[in-house]
Amino acid sequence: MQLNKIPATVVTGFLGSGKTTLLANVLKQAQGKRIAVIVNEFGELDIDADLLRSCPLECEEKGANASADDNGIYELANGCICCTVEEEFLPVMKQLVERRNDIDHILIETSGLALPKPLVQAFNWPEIKQHCTVDAVITVIDGPAVAAGRFAHDEELVQVQRLQDDSLDHDPTLKELLDDQLSAADLVVVSKNDLLDKSTRARVKAVIEKQVPAEVKTTYISNGETDLEVLMGIASAAEDRIDDVLNHHDHHHAHGHDHAHAHDQFDSFVIQMGEVDSPKLQQILNDLLATHNIYRAKGFVALPGKPMRQVIQAVGKRLDVHFDRLWQPEEPHQTNLVFIGKGIRKEKIAEALNNALI
Repeated sequence: MQLNKIPATVVTGFLGSGKTTLLANVLKQAQGKRIAVIVNEFGELDIDADLLRSCPLECEEKGANASADDNGIYELANGCICCTVEEEFLPVMKQLVERRNDIDHILIETSGLALPKPLVQAFNWPEIKQHCTVDAVITVIDGPAVAAGRFAHDEELVQVQRLQDDSLDHDPTLKELLDDQLSAADLVVVSKNDLLDKSTRARVKAVIEKQVPAEVKTTYISNGETDLEVLMGIASAAEDRIDDVLNHHDHHHAHGHDHAHAHDQFDSFVIQMGEVDSPKLQQILNDLLATHNIYRAKGFVALPGKPMRQVIQAVGKRLDVHFDRLWQPEEPHQTNLVFIGKGIRKEKIAEALNNALI
């Protein structure tokens, strides 16, 4: 491996497994490293990319056609990254290669449905392989969900994401998808360790050991917190061995599937509001989660007299709240919340939330 190759870290894992929280903590620890971030998500559900906009990469020299924002965040929102490698991923990687003297590391957050193998294989394209290498494939798994045999925190929510992506050309079961994500891993990160006890942790370990060679390390974390040294500098050069990794997708590849009108079963919308009373908003959200079929609620909250933006997110019935950064001078001081669910109506949800307005 050439010493001057840009190392890239590929982070994979189901929706809700904790990928974005992990990457946000990586960026906070970057200590001057110039990091470019590629985020693969869908349409208006761009909350996760916004959470990563503290990226320290300076992008003043980027070309006029670059698709990154001023923080070095490249958003790929046209479908699952492993199914749109040539159309979406390679053009962005070529842009990064052109700017290689400005970049120390590349972080790639895949969608929850992505298979690492096709993505890592793209690093063997001559124009990429000459300048970049895969430092590691990191697979993040939801500890409590895997211990319970659900694999994802909310399996129906993963199915929502599956049905919303018309480009998806693989349709394995969740277990097969987890197997494929683990089979390519150079490091396995088990999230929500604080919610595991000795017996549930043992069940998670057993699932991992069936799929992952003994030389692949596993780390257990809470709230996405771990040392940068654990995640970076692994130097696996995963592209050199990826063709030997067997996965279920090798058998599914030829089979397409019909998404026609399937997404009509689900509701997804964004609600924009002004400043709100946070405790009142949280109480209303908890009530809505208990009485409506809401799979996920996530967004940013504007509080009166508070210079920082509040992040609020619900997966299942669990509601998490924290402040992430200062509001920017040119940024609208407003509340934006994304909802995904089944049989939920925007007008009804908005009517309830309006009671939290200041």
